Amino acid sequence: MNSPFQLAACAEMLWRDRPIEWRASRLKELGFGVGLWNWPEHDLAKLEATGATFTIMNGYLQGSLTDDEGAAQLLKTARETARVGKRLGVQRLNLHGTGLGEGGLPVQPVEVVTGPMWLKARETLCRIVELADEENVTFTLENLNLPVDHPGVPFGRAEDTLALVSSVDHERLRLNLDLYHAQIGEGNLIELCRKCLPWIGEIQVADVPGRKEPGTGEVNWQGIATALKAMGYAGPVGMEAFASGDPEAALEAFRAAFSV
Repeated sequence: MNSPFQLAACAEMLWRDRPIEWRASRLKELGFGVGLWNWPEHDLAKLEATGATFTIMNGYLQGSLTDDEGAAQLLKTARETARVGKRLGVQRLNLHGTGLGEGGLPVQPVEVVTGPMWLKARETLCRIVELADEENVTFTLENLNLPVDHPGVPFGRAEDTLALVSSVDHERLRLNLDLYHAQIGEGNLIELCRKCLPWIGEIQVADVPGRKEPGTGEVNWQGIATALKAMGYAGPVGMEAFASGDPEAALEAFRAAFSV
């Protein structure tokens, strides 16, 4: 089956008893790009040797968008990460409203996002764009769900990430539109994709509930794939999901859902 999209999968979430370089090699053999989380946990030389196409990786190690100290940390670690990303050929470097700690919880939870926080976040993203120009890389800003996985993350909703990215409106800052998170927090996925389309750098998917491969939950993934194709989207779609059983079967279910 052929897909009109560039399919990839998050290596950290599959074959979790295997070394990360083995997972990257296997994804390459199966015809998928490779998504990564934080690079300090991995042997970069071994990953480089796989020859895999690395589609996305966390683009910072610490920091946040909303305050001076957090922005300084984010920019410092984003520059370091950009250089690692270039070594691996990573296509997109991913950001969140604030750093995530154990279990995906925000290091600095925010109950209310104030007007000054919005202005600071936009300023920080403008500085990220300057860094991206200097390093010749592209960053994405990811939406996260608040009710289940990431309570207290500022700018978690896709509505918020879209507002920030579209206000900066620069080719080196795109949306990582995660439809798993959006389904939990907002729904109306096809219209959300249509609204975000001019700024999408990558789309990520997992079914709801359970965060497993397409076909295990409530989302009509073939309907979404058909709509994306009709919109003219032909970019990356990454499965950021756990396998309900055999990882290769999960990957084939993902490929089938996005072959339209």
